[in-house]
Amino acid sequence: MIRTLEWTDSGVRFIDQTKLPREETYVTCTDCEAVAHAIRTMVVRGAPAIGVAAAMGIALGVKNSGARSLDELEREFDRCCELVGATRPTAVNLFWAIRRMRGKFEALRMHSLAHLKLALIEEAQRMYGEDIAANQAMGRWGATLMPASGGVLTHCNAGALATCGYGTALGVIRAAIEQGKKIQVYADETRPFLQGARLTAWELVKDGIPTTLISDSMAGSMMKQGKIRAIVVGADRIAANGDVANKIGTYTVAVLAKEHGVPFYVAAPFSTIDLETPDGSGIPIEQRSTQEVTHIAGKAIAPEGVAVENPAFDVTPAKYVTSIVTERGIARQPYEESLAKLAALVANVVIET
Repeated sequence: MIRTLEWTDSGVRFIDQTKLPREETYVTCTDCEAVAHAIRTMVVRGAPAIGVAAAMGIALGVKNSGARSLDELEREFDRCCELVGATRPTAVNLFWAIRRMRGKFEALRMHSLAHLKLALIEEAQRMYGEDIAANQAMGRWGATLMPASGGVLTHCNAGALATCGYGTALGVIRAAIEQGKKIQVYADETRPFLQGARLTAWELVKDGIPTTLISDSMAGSMMKQGKIRAIVVGADRIAANGDVANKIGTYTVAVLAKEHGVPFYVAAPFSTIDLETPDGSGIPIEQRSTQEVTHIAGKAIAPEGVAVENPAFDVTPAKYVTSIVTERGIARQPYEESLAKLAALVANVVIET
């Protein structure tokens, strides 16, 4: 399994996703500031992975602290929370992880500093194991929705590289193939950062899964020709009504799917569901550097001085979403009801240790 990130004695180790597929290199972050930089610059990316990375960054900051009192440690803890919280605004898993780490700190604030530090490190590591187990459970649920054979389209990267392992959307595909389904994956290149071309294609080829890379503009034509029988994507935030924020271009794919009668599935851990946000209009959309649009591999592809917009995400209205797959089960319309019911459940996930 691809080691997207892991806790080590030296620090938090990440595969550098900005170098893929040309180089498979790793970076080790030795303090919270370095982890925040890795999240901001997309060395690590994908909502579930960002959440666990943030927790590990906070744990690393606490581990390194020379605080001699609870007040001193709490100030450093708060600084780390603010630091990682300012990196990527759209992925709600980031803020879920910070809240969980804050909850652990508050619950144990009367214990010794050494005990509190160790507990925060263990909590971050627990999130890591839970994420992999959740992805595997999600895969089992989602595999039931996949066709017995034929093409399945995915957009951006929602695989092991976007998580701690196995993947959300690609986890569904992996589970379906493990069950014997004959799936051919179509991977959108996902402009402008090319996560589909650089990351999804790399992952699937590495796993020996039949994969065809297409440009984003080809998706509708592939559907019209009957080459695509289902679509499965990940998510960075899902509102209470089922509106889905995912990588820019997802909305276009969903509209095309509706037109062509192709089911459009979203796979995401329950930590991605934001029941406090009523609908997609309340989801903040990250704006990224214009150079991601005007340049490829450091080379300009557009005239200097041209105006550029580069929203990293768009919001797909719930009416275009066939089902939402989580580790707790599958939600269907009306999402206000089905997501609320899933929220009341405890995930039936077995964590292997």
